[in-house]
Amino acid sequence: MDKRAGQFKTNLSGEAAHKSFVPAPLPPNPTIELNNDAIELLVKAGQQVALLEGIAQRIPNVNLFVSMYVRKEALMSSQIEGTQATLEDVLDPRLEENTNRPVGEVINYIKATEFAVNRLTELPLCSRLIKEAHKILMSGVRGQEKSPGEFRHSQNWIGAAGSTLQNAGFVPPSPEDMIQAMSDLEKYINAEDELDVLVRAALIHYQFETIHPFLDGNGRIGRLLITLFLMEQKALTTPALYISYFLKKNRIEYYDRMIEVRNKGNYEQWVKFFLQAVYESAKDATEAIDKLNALHDKNCVIIEKMGRSTKTAMRLFTYLETNPIIDIQKTAKDLGIAYNTISNAVKRLTDAGILTQASGESRNRTFAYREYLDILREGT
Repeated sequence: MDKRAGQFKTNLSGEAAHKSFVPAPLPPNPTIELNNDAIELLVKAGQQVALLEGIAQRIPNVNLFVSMYVRKEALMSSQIEGTQATLEDVLDPRLEENTNRPVGEVINYIKATEFAVNRLTELPLCSRLIKEAHKILMSGVRGQEKSPGEFRHSQNWIGAAGSTLQNAGFVPPSPEDMIQAMSDLEKYINAEDELDVLVRAALIHYQFETIHPFLDGNGRIGRLLITLFLMEQKALTTPALYISYFLKKNRIEYYDRMIEVRNKGNYEQWVKFFLQAVYESAKDATEAIDKLNALHDKNCVIIEKMGRSTKTAMRLFTYLETNPIIDIQKTAKDLGIAYNTISNAVKRLTDAGILTQASGESRNRTFAYREYLDILREGT
């Protein structure tokens, strides 16, 4: 085994003996050597991220887009971990009353993302911030008994159901090695480095997943770390880049490439895979923003021709862009407008083909902004 990425060490003895991995600190030694293909990909990915950032700076309703995208990323990242939930579940207007466990996990990821992005304005990207985000991620959902907000004090392992420490696919560092490795990673995140910011993001994500400092939720926090690092480095100003869709599509390869680094010290193939993920994700996000923008403009033109009802219809339409599935009662309450006034506006938007009745009889009906949902739903 190549020791560039770290080495396995034997813990305990006799029946309890097992090998855990001790990662080498970043940056890799010898340093990352990208071949021509990888350099080309790095340039392409960097340009695409810059383009996304430029568009995000330019469009007036970027917060709507970002809040929707945060929900989509939360859903995808949770689906990688086996959470069974759909975009419709996450956007259900009656969510508060009947949140089931899987949707709770996605909602927590949204809250953890929003919290961490705000916290970055007060704290550097450090273990404390990571633990605080983890506490929000794990509160009140599956895994809540596994020390939310605390690094683990016991050995964990990754493997098929029923596997043990002795036959697991991968055993992360022991608790004491983990504390040292997280300290080293925190230093690397906040240090100067010659490597490109996207290459560094790839290394940081790999290293965090390898250290696996929590008993649960490592994958989701590790993917959130990518966004937070790029924001801290000013490569992004909004959390508009999400790579969980790409990682979900290529889940087996995602895990295999990390294993390849641990076993052979081959960081380069992992970095290349990661750059492809960034490039495709930034491209998807740019295209989605363009489509949502065009849809927004098209429907504004329709609403502006509604005469006297234009004002209420416009307020309802703005509300739809953050709540693409609505029920009349909750919408009326949220907007502080009479039930009948909203009901009429919903009818106008339904007649205009902007809204579609999604469910329910005359009572408890929900309405969906279908075209908008279709753009967001891709990949979920």
